[in-house]
Amino acid sequence: MYMRIVSICPSNTELVGFLGLTDQLVGVDNYSDWPESVNLLPRLGSDLDINMDELEKLNPDIVLASLSVPGMEKNIERLKERNLPYIVTNPQSFEEIGESLKEVGKVCGALEKAEEFVEIYLRQLSLFKQAAQEIREKPTLYWEWWPKPVFSPGKINWLTELSEAAGAMNLFADQDTSSHKTEWSEVLEKNPDYILLAWVGVRTEKINPAIVKKRPGWTELPAVKNHKIFVMEEELYCRPSPRLIKGLHQLGTRLHPEVYKDIPLHSIFG
Repeated sequence: MYMRIVSICPSNTELVGFLGLTDQLVGVDNYSDWPESVNLLPRLGSDLDINMDELEKLNPDIVLASLSVPGMEKNIERLKERNLPYIVTNPQSFEEIGESLKEVGKVCGALEKAEEFVEIYLRQLSLFKQAAQEIREKPTLYWEWWPKPVFSPGKINWLTELSEAAGAMNLFADQDTSSHKTEWSEVLEKNPDYILLAWVGVRTEKINPAIVKKRPGWTELPAVKNHKIFVMEEELYCRPSPRLIKGLHQLGTRLHPEVYKDIPLHSIFG
């Protein structure tokens, strides 16, 4: 079954890619960049401000939206107003990402493939979680999603689960939210073992880790003194798609190479 698919956020574009349906995509948002072939498709604007006139001209059979992107509600209302066919994903955990993949697979006529993929995906995740159980000393990770105002993932977020599967702890796992608004002073007080900069929508080459040294008191943090500040690939940590598995493997290997370096990563994630 061939469908004209439009994806208006990067994570859903990646779900389409893992299902092998990229050739059915007819348009994407400006930030979608994987698989590489999507870079040749019509761009419909920022994922928070999609050009609905251009989208409608593409005559889609289905539009894939997501509430995992704050502010996407506006686009969904516009889709409703125009009676355009759409589904909305909103995964916050690895299991929910698998469910979203099956939901997209079902609506696009690829449910069987989606189920097969999710089985591989969850089996790979299980390998990392088993490895994490061997680790006794688990460092705390400060994930910075945005520097000003400061946002960091809370308990209800895939990065808390990813941190645990990599043998570590999210600094704000005690916050019962998906995205915690905080202050530099609170991070300073909590004294994380690692500072991980993953600014949403910003490429790694645009982030200078030395910027944290300009923050009041941060030069005294052991993580800063010991050079445990890392710029993380936004595309491997900030999007709820199976590509998080690759990010998890990289993080686990960085934090605990003796445990994670020999865990095989399935080629589908590489």
